[in-house]
Amino acid sequence: MNWLKNVLIIICFICFQITNAQTILSNEVIETNKLAKLLKSDVQQSLGGITTISKGRLAQYFREKFSERYFYNWKQFNTRFEAYKSIYPNAEIAHTENALDHLSKFADATTWKLPFDYQNGAPVNAYALRHLARQHKMLDIAFYYNYQNKNADYLNYFKTQLKSLNTALLAHDYETIEDGNGVYEAFRSGYRILNWLEIHNMFLGENGYSDEDQLVTIATLLQHGAHLYETNEAFVPGNHQTRGMSALAMLSILFRDFKGTNKWYERAMNQLEAHLNKEINEDGFQFERSVHYHMSDIDNYYYVYQLAKNSQINVSDFWESKLKSLFTTLTKIAYPDKSAPVFSDDTSPPWSEKNDIAGALTLGYLLFEDPEMGYFANNHVDQKIFWYVSDSQLKMLNNIESKTPHFKSVIFPTTGYYIMREGWKNHDKVMVISNGLDKDKPDHQHGDMLGVQAMANGQVILPNYQVRYSLKDLEFFKNSMVKNVALVDNELQGKQYTSNQGGSGFGKFKELPQPKTIAWNSTENLDVYIGSHDGFENINVKYTRQVIYLKDDFWIVKDNFKSDKPHTYKQIWQGHYSLETAPNLLRSTFNDGSGSDIYQLMGVDSVVTSGARGKEWAIVSKRNKTDFNFITVIFPFAKYDSRIDEEKNDPELKGWKLNNSKWKTESNQATSLTKGDCTVFFSVKKIELSKLKITFSEAADVFVKRDDNTLTIQSLNTKSLQLEVLGVKEKGKASLIPGNQLIFTLKL
Repeated sequence: MNWLKNVLIIICFICFQITNAQTILSNEVIETNKLAKLLKSDVQQSLGGITTISKGRLAQYFREKFSERYFYNWKQFNTRFEAYKSIYPNAEIAHTENALDHLSKFADATTWKLPFDYQNGAPVNAYALRHLARQHKMLDIAFYYNYQNKNADYLNYFKTQLKSLNTALLAHDYETIEDGNGVYEAFRSGYRILNWLEIHNMFLGENGYSDEDQLVTIATLLQHGAHLYETNEAFVPGNHQTRGMSALAMLSILFRDFKGTNKWYERAMNQLEAHLNKEINEDGFQFERSVHYHMSDIDNYYYVYQLAKNSQINVSDFWESKLKSLFTTLTKIAYPDKSAPVFSDDTSPPWSEKNDIAGALTLGYLLFEDPEMGYFANNHVDQKIFWYVSDSQLKMLNNIESKTPHFKSVIFPTTGYYIMREGWKNHDKVMVISNGLDKDKPDHQHGDMLGVQAMANGQVILPNYQVRYSLKDLEFFKNSMVKNVALVDNELQGKQYTSNQGGSGFGKFKELPQPKTIAWNSTENLDVYIGSHDGFENINVKYTRQVIYLKDDFWIVKDNFKSDKPHTYKQIWQGHYSLETAPNLLRSTFNDGSGSDIYQLMGVDSVVTSGARGKEWAIVSKRNKTDFNFITVIFPFAKYDSRIDEEKNDPELKGWKLNNSKWKTESNQATSLTKGDCTVFFSVKKIELSKLKITFSEAADVFVKRDDNTLTIQSLNTKSLQLEVLGVKEKGKASLIPGNQLIFTLKL
């Protein structure tokens, strides 16, 4: 009987394979005269039956379906193109430059496998091959066709280049995933599909784009879809699969007339939902911790969401809430000038110190009509997105409802971003602290653990910089010398950098510090963040950083190092600085006369400056110490008169006085800043004021405020404290964890 059981198992397996097999093949492009056989039976019947469906009838059918299903009706292309030229007058320059670049480099019937040469004889590198595979500049050629009064040469170029890939597929003469630059890899194939769909829709009304041409494109896209379906059964973390599954979902919606595309839709939506669930953190940030990749994911999900709504296909509440959270996150990280900080692998344009998020939030407003998104929105969508929105959505831009965001300081605890914000006026201050590491795919992260960025008076006073994968110094710009971090000796945070297999320029660190958040609290008087990382434990140095925002005056950054052996401890500050008072006061100024001072409350040994790519930074050092604490004031000023006065030994800092507290301290080791009833103490063990006596279990960092009736004590310390308070009504002994505060009632 065992043989019968085995036969039954084999039969069941074969039936399963047949049930799950694709109708559309992934390893070849079906001939156009066979496409009708792949239509679902009801579609075949609606077209008069399989034997009567001509190529012309089939092409006409899909022209009509595209007019209904795509982002906009192709029959209105000429009208929309005229509007495009009016709204984006500079677009022609960029499209022309990109189109001519691609036309000069690659033949229409190009090669798809390295090594091969550009048309000028120079070798094509991996970076260029990957961009050829994405076909971004082919889209520029399609626009160039329209700018050049519809010169047929450029339409024909597209048709021939598409067919050249099909020829390479049949001959197995293309870059595979094993080569490191796979032409059909999900990310590159997904982008190619997105671009070719836009070109296809753009050309549908053109005489030079015949019924046969249209069906060849459709057959090619179907082969792409089949390949994405077959090669993406398992979940793979990262934006590469997301891009591919977004494209597969788009194909399954636009070409749902074909057999098997329902399986494509099911797989694509299941995988995309898995990415939404696993890669959009609970706090709303995309898991790769980059604004660039965050906005790229918005696009990936948006394309599917929009097409589904166009076809009245239900999308789950989970999908909608996750998509909305991606937009909401952008509002929360924004600077007062409606831009956003630079995080990790933000890549366009290189060396820029801010991110443009207005376009993404304009799209968010069109989807959700949220006035707080409208606050950041433009009266036009991004140039690229113009072709992915409907006419009714474009009309919404004439009457955007705007509301100033209600929030100030916010955190992303899962992702590891902490934002101290004064408000939304142009001159208001914002500081961002980064202390996070994605456990699954930290490929895009930089050596900036516990790094800070800041804006004040409309200027980025502590910048981070965007990068570009193809630049030879990518590794340098991903690492710690171009971040606002603390370092030890010659140690950088990013270690064991490796380039990717394909050699396109992208690279990642095998080792980055493990971050830990000790405390975050935002109160009426201050914001405090306390964190650590293990990046220097390989040389036996313990490190923590405290960032304290004295509302709405300035920040204090305190870096703490402990070791059994002497080291050189450093702070790196990005910006163009002059040394005003050696070596404790650095100053940068901007074209409007505003500036930022970096003032050391503890003596340091030296400051040196360095730079690259037009960027500069200052390195503040303390040499030959086992333990040391930098206590650094980051002090923005709006004009010359409000700077730190470099001619005074103990200048006032917006009313805060150094070591001038009414509280008596036990020793001279303590450092304090006092303004009115408020004092920030560093390394204090015991303080007294009249009948009030406070004793801490160790030398501590604390904020103390005494008014007429109450005493507030907030821990700025990196460790929990025991304290005893005399002169208050409540029980005198208490515990205080980092960041928290206790309020006592005074004995009158």
